[in-house]
Parts: sequence; structure tokens; C-alpha cells
Amino acid sequence: MSMLTDDKTRTDLLNRLKRAEGQLRGIQRMIEEGQPCQDVASQMAAVRKALDSTYVRMTVCFMEQELGAHLGSNPKGRKQLTEVLGEVQTLLGKVR
Repeated sequence: MSMLTDDKTRTDLLNRLKRAEGQLRGIQRMIEEGQPCQDVASQMAAVRKALDSTYVRMTVCFMEQELGAHLGSNPKGRKQLTEVLGEVQTLLGKVR
């Protein structure tokens, strides 16, 4: 399977994961400090949503990269592809 080749995309994904990592550390602290379960659960749901969102973003970027490679340098086709994949990302984002 291919890797993501766009540096901007990789940076975006890594930043999203680092934020989620920070949230996870915060949840660990909450548990160590004896915070209420509902508060902990709320933060867990937020991390889960952040990871799901990152996964969707990675998947759409991968699709754009691979399909774009098959389109070549057709600007109209690439523009349409970007629009369609933006809609796909929005639809997948609503699944959660």
C-alpha cells in the first residue's frame, strides 16, 4: 500500500495525533486524580472523535493522492476530484 507523499498532509495528521496524545495524557491524570467517571467518559469520547476524524482525513487524503495520480495533470478533473472527496469527508464525518 502507498504512503502519503504530501508533507502538508502528513504534518496535519501528525499534529492531530499529537493533540489526541495530549488529551489521552489528560485523561490519565483525571483518573489518577479521581475525577468523576462522567467527566472522564466525556474526555474519552472527545479523543475517540478526534482519532476518528484523523482517520477519515487520512483516508480521504490517500484517496485523493491515488486517484489524482491516475488523472494526471488534468486541472478540471483534479478540481472535481477535490470537490467530491470533500463531500465524502463530510459524509464520513457524520457517521460518528
